[in-house]
Amino acid sequence: MWKLKIAEGGPWIKSGNNNIGRETWEFDQNFGSNEEKEAIDSAREEFQKNRFQMRHSSDILARRQLAKENNFSFDLQQTNDETPVDINPNTVSEILRKALNYFSAIQAHDGHWPGDFPGPLFTTATMIIVLYVTESLGTTLSSEHQKEICRYLYNRQNTDGGWGLHAEGESSMLSTALNYTALRLLGESVDDGPDMSMPKARKWIHDHGSATMIPILGKVWLSVLGVFEWSGVNPIPPELFLLPSLVPIQPGRLWSHFRMAFIPMSYLYGKKFVGPITRLVMSLREELHLHPYKKIDWKQARKLCAKEDVYNPHTWLQECLSDCLYSFGEPFLTQWPISYMRKEALQQIAEFLKYEDENSQYICIGAAQKALSMLCCWIENPNSDAFKRHLARVADFLWVGEDGMKVRVCVGQLWDVAFAVQAILACNIAEEYKNTLKKAHDFIKASQIMDDPSGDFSRKYRHISKGGWAFQVADQGWQVSDCTAEALKASLLLSKFSSDIAGDQMETRRLYDAVNVLLSLQNRNGGYGTWELARTYPWMEIFNMTEIYADIMVEHQYVECTSSVIQALVLFREKYPGHRKDEIDHCIRIATEFIEKLQNDDGSWFGSWGICFTYGTWFAIEGLSAVGQNYGNSTCIRKACKFLLSKQLRNGGWGESHLSSRTKAYTNLDGEKSHIVNTAWAMLALMKAGQVERDPTPLHKAARLIMGMQLGNGDFPQEEMIGSFLKNGPLCYMAYRNIFPIWAIGEYQKLVLQCDLQRPTSS
Repeated sequence: MWKLKIAEGGPWIKSGNNNIGRETWEFDQNFGSNEEKEAIDSAREEFQKNRFQMRHSSDILARRQLAKENNFSFDLQQTNDETPVDINPNTVSEILRKALNYFSAIQAHDGHWPGDFPGPLFTTATMIIVLYVTESLGTTLSSEHQKEICRYLYNRQNTDGGWGLHAEGESSMLSTALNYTALRLLGESVDDGPDMSMPKARKWIHDHGSATMIPILGKVWLSVLGVFEWSGVNPIPPELFLLPSLVPIQPGRLWSHFRMAFIPMSYLYGKKFVGPITRLVMSLREELHLHPYKKIDWKQARKLCAKEDVYNPHTWLQECLSDCLYSFGEPFLTQWPISYMRKEALQQIAEFLKYEDENSQYICIGAAQKALSMLCCWIENPNSDAFKRHLARVADFLWVGEDGMKVRVCVGQLWDVAFAVQAILACNIAEEYKNTLKKAHDFIKASQIMDDPSGDFSRKYRHISKGGWAFQVADQGWQVSDCTAEALKASLLLSKFSSDIAGDQMETRRLYDAVNVLLSLQNRNGGYGTWELARTYPWMEIFNMTEIYADIMVEHQYVECTSSVIQALVLFREKYPGHRKDEIDHCIRIATEFIEKLQNDDGSWFGSWGICFTYGTWFAIEGLSAVGQNYGNSTCIRKACKFLLSKQLRNGGWGESHLSSRTKAYTNLDGEKSHIVNTAWAMLALMKAGQVERDPTPLHKAARLIMGMQLGNGDFPQEEMIGSFLKNGPLCYMAYRNIFPIWAIGEYQKLVLQCDLQRPTSS
């Protein structure tokens, strides 16, 4: 049975905080009782049977193990008995206790809440390709690993034979071609899989024009493997890295996540690297393409992309530039003596990637970037210690659920903990969960980044990080604006409680360091991006080459990040009114103006990291409320309340689809289904805006819905994806289904039931 290991190191692993937050899985055939193994098998069968109705796993393997370690009966009536909830103080307190008992039981011993982080369905395949090309597949992934990865890939296949860009998406060429390839590399035959899965996948690929129609990211990976030709890839010239930093297109000025993919991709393109041409690779050349491999028109193929994949079409300017680079630039740059520039660019990129690897402890900024950097590291020196350290960190991205094993896009340990603390503190019974709060507080303290990147980090296009918090573990080292803000906010809220409840406070100097990071990340327009300041211009998006994502070239500013910073700095200013007062006042003022300017005509705000208008509007209201705005004195908040109330469904909930992010228009889930997390966000926003004093009826209806959805063991059901990125990339935050219902009902208990306002009707 699979065993989740928390905060453990291993060979070739280096950590600055004793591996706090690290999650890895180990297969141990002696782990677990027969009853537990049967329960896991039953969960796997149940997921497989219902995978087209319920697209997401519920993290049963991890949660069962954590609950057992915390002496909690995981099996206690997991289903909802659908009994109507009679709202009264006793009922609300009972529901909160059940929810907090369960949530505390799935907390790891180091203080965080382990969980899956499902996103794009192609990240697992790219890691498999790297391990195959570097001849590390068998040594890195055991037969049990490979078995579970196959289970996952088959479970994620759509009925038409393809795979979507994400679990809820319609089939795409990118995911289908790469996942088919991954299954073949894992040893599956052309006729394997349940219900003829492999032939169905191959048919989907052929029916949609074959793998020549794959987006550029897929073209790069298939070229690396040897089942596509580099002459069929639009140019990704590494020489761009030699440009002065003042030039807008210099890769160092691009958005961090795109930069850390584009630069290693340009290295692979510059090398025209191709892995070993094995019999399996030769077979895949025939399986993935409609025409004989040697007869494919690769020049034409570089412009092709399946219509199912195109979200952000190429601009005419981009097409002209690609044509010029392909026909004139690439031949010129590869001729001696000009080819010296390419050699120099490749050397500088290799040094840059080495710097990034070392400063992230070989975790890298995300799974997609890690796969690329790991391959580049191997190309430089297959026997290096650096590559061994890369391989050791592959385990950090692997996760096992009842749906199988996959590569997570990244891991959000700190993010979940910061929100969890705020949710627990929102409850009147928070002091009953002091052990949970202490562990969470210890985790936050242990997760703060204690140093800037090494050396002259600005020349490596990195920002200050000392005092910040990463979305992932501290060892990864990439500070994020809203993660830093939410962690600072949680720390300041905990400082209001005694050490018996919250543990020891964080040292003042470390809080000052966090403020330094936040102030340094504000852009001139008052807004906040994610990892860094904006370094280039919005018009650079016309050169977006990805086809599948939007707003990927530039570090844009977001209402969510800006709101988090406002809230954190307002709390900090209350406790430390004299520290950098003028700078903090100015920061808060222009950040507030930025949020106000972003409001849409209908009263909503677009949320870029959650789904979607509900998420963005909640953050905006929280930020504006922090500076004293409310329904009575703010036009923005009045319009926002009107918007939210207009979207409430008949059952009292809110249910926004991921299509809102894609189309930038509010879209309900199919059948006007409510979503428990969307509902909690809307409740929190309305309560913060003063809806309680105006008319609490909508809140009563929403609270009844949330409480009625609670399962017998205190958990809440896993539903549709609720996270988002780059407009077309839904994510699933596994802990959100616990955090936000607790938070919303906790605030509801205080603001509604204890204010002796209008009581709910029985209907």
